[in-house]
Amino acid sequence: MNISKNTKKRFFSKETIIPLLVICFSFALDRVSKIAIIKHQLSNQRVFLSEYLNLELHWNTGIGFGLFSQNANIYYHLTSLLIFSVIVFLIYLIIKCIFLEKILFSLILGGAIGNLYDRLIYFAVPDFIDFHINDFHWFTFNIADIFITLGIILIIIKDLILKKK
Repeated sequence: MNISKNTKKRFFSKETIIPLLVICFSFALDRVSKIAIIKHQLSNQRVFLSEYLNLELHWNTGIGFGLFSQNANIYYHLTSLLIFSVIVFLIYLIIKCIFLEKILFSLILGGAIGNLYDRLIYFAVPDFIDFHINDFHWFTFNIADIFITLGIILIIIKDLILKKK
């Protein structure tokens, strides 16, 4: 099989390598954080980082931030299939869009792959970042959720700024 120089040049360009590195970095950071918290939680200890932030493991069978958690098998598998479909769509968007958008979609993709990986391996996603003010607790989340949310917020900001220009 002979791969043309143009194909090699296009694959090894910054337009391809940097988004791939963003995906790998976000996935790796998510995996390392989840492995660390799972190992730590085996000792049944909560980690109190501040008055507003704890690290405590919760297994999420729903979608982002624990929404739609349930034990029904069919809903779990349909949700996983939906997440896989979103991942395929994100790959398509990364291929078709401009460089800045490739980076932003790569943040979302790395996080989505991280959470899908957990769904396939553990049949649940380990969430462990517990942000709270007094007795009000926000949804427990993880590093993958941070990358997904950050990517979405940055895409919205980018679109708002470009529309003004």
